[in-house]
Amino acid sequence: MSERSRLSVRLSRLLNMIPYFIANPGISAAEAAADLGVTTKQLMSDLNQLWMCGLPGYGPGDLIDLSFSEESIEVTFSAGIDRPLRLTSTEATALLVALRSIVDMPGMVDPTAAHAAIAKLESAIVGGKTGDDAESRWPVPPSQAPAVATVRSALARQRALRLVYYSASRDVVSERVVDPIRIVLVDDNSYLQAWCRQAEGVRLFRFDRIEAATELDEPARPPIHATEEAAALDLFQDDPAVPLARLRIRGDYGWVLDQYPMHRMAVHPDGSIESTMRFATLDWMARLLLGFGSGVIVLGPPELVAAVRERSNAALAAYEAAGFLETR
Repeated sequence: MSERSRLSVRLSRLLNMIPYFIANPGISAAEAAADLGVTTKQLMSDLNQLWMCGLPGYGPGDLIDLSFSEESIEVTFSAGIDRPLRLTSTEATALLVALRSIVDMPGMVDPTAAHAAIAKLESAIVGGKTGDDAESRWPVPPSQAPAVATVRSALARQRALRLVYYSASRDVVSERVVDPIRIVLVDDNSYLQAWCRQAEGVRLFRFDRIEAATELDEPARPPIHATEEAAALDLFQDDPAVPLARLRIRGDYGWVLDQYPMHRMAVHPDGSIESTMRFATLDWMARLLLGFGSGVIVLGPPELVAAVRERSNAALAAYEAAGFLETR
């Protein structure tokens, strides 16, 4: 797990600790550590960190106060962290924008809960209304697609899934059994990150390409290394078993590097860029490269060079036969 991910997890744990210890006064460090999923050593470190946190001003009277040892932990002053959160108008608007941006992305959130939250926030911002009155003014939210609902259920219940999935890179529909890990958002598309038993690796399955999903009556068991947070955005894994294309990209076609999972290898004096890109099938990669015209030259492997040349010649022959080109 990356340092940023570790800090994010710890912050979430720290924010939940005060309400937890207020609800469980006098609990032992060992019991609390077990509930919170950390070691006793980490728990004591977290408590020492909390002891130095508090309200702006940061004088002794503003800080969270705790009475703690390995035998007993008790909150003696919460510094207000146990009170309900009150959002400013700016904070509420930012939250509303964020909710609206993800509510229509399949799998990211429960649409019913998200629409109810949006309704409450909108009413609070414009007129201070909350609760049932706010929700009643909002149209009935669209239901989730059956496959999306199944995937979310399996993830919550930690069950394995059987997916019928369309792979755009291979242009095929396949069936596979996966162990769900998490849902992630990449470039405005939502994906299920899961351990694919067929490929024996972590894969991302775009929700709008999952044609069917069946929750299996067996627990999900992804390998421990597959559940690392850093793997969540690894959409294009550098798998040596996958073919590698070597390309030379014209200088004015540099935008291609931002649109596709390419690795820059060298920049030549004429401004062209040598790069590599892994691909699933020869046919798909040849079609992609032909779309770039003269902006991208294929350097290897030989079978990809031959496939692009063959398709180019076939296209030229078709144009000549149609009378659009002069016969050579």
